[in-house]
Amino acid sequence: MALGAFFARLKEGLARSTQKITESINAIFKKRRLDDAALEELEDILVSADLGAAVAAHIIGNFRRTRFGKEVTDEEIRETLASEIAAILEPVAQPLVIERSHKPHVVLVVGVNGTGKTTTIGKLAQQYRESGLIPMLVAGDTFRAAAVEQLQIWGQRTQAEVITAPQNADAAGLAFDGLTRAQAAGADVLLIDTAGRLHNKATLMEELRKIMRVLKKKDPTAPHSVLLVLDATTGQNAIQQVKVFKEMVDVTGLIVTKLDGSARGGIVVALAEIFSIPIHAVGVGEQAGDLRPFDARDFARSLVGAA
Repeated sequence: MALGAFFARLKEGLARSTQKITESINAIFKKRRLDDAALEELEDILVSADLGAAVAAHIIGNFRRTRFGKEVTDEEIRETLASEIAAILEPVAQPLVIERSHKPHVVLVVGVNGTGKTTTIGKLAQQYRESGLIPMLVAGDTFRAAAVEQLQIWGQRTQAEVITAPQNADAAGLAFDGLTRAQAAGADVLLIDTAGRLHNKATLMEELRKIMRVLKKKDPTAPHSVLLVLDATTGQNAIQQVKVFKEMVDVTGLIVTKLDGSARGGIVVALAEIFSIPIHAVGVGEQAGDLRPFDARDFARSLVGAA
């Protein structure tokens, strides 16, 4: 998918989030003086759009310093908001770089069930294949037969070998086997799926840590990336998920999915402000081309409805 087409999909995907923000701004700022009452209303809009209290306070502080007492239009507000939000997002808008020297670059993919982990792995595998890399996949969520089957379908689609084990098998042993086979096959990138059963946090934490330990026995530098996949439709709950997974493993980057079905796209800004973890990509649909590197300016302008 061409970048222009993806930007159009992003705008379309964020339409519900955008509508929530722009309708409120349009109602308040039809040429109005930016006084205390107006700033308070604008802060409420930003908080209700899931940008979070800290981001809202930061942006309102800048408005107060630069525009207080001046007459402003809804368009000026949106343009300024887009600039403010892009400035927050730019430091974390970093693509995931696959280091060919690792042979393979090991990517451990974590997240709660239902966020789109397995689909994200498939999309990444397809993108890597198209860019000339050899991907290999590990179906490490051995508790869910559906996750294994889904990964096998993506494997067929991308001509990527999928390493599997019987249901409920030891995920760490499977990861070790996957890395051994990936090294032997000369794969460039090894994408490892994992379980995401947060209701049993202690068990999940031990499983993830065991996977990390076992990988290091084979390659002391692995895993080279730990990606946390988040579902935008969960809104503020995504913040709690980042906190929990950061306790378990060293999360090196985020991928935010399902922006096309969410009115809560503002959560991406809150995540950037709170955690400063790189946001590698965002997803706005089911196709491989619907997962793209995160662009701070495009996202900010789409979110607030700036032209």
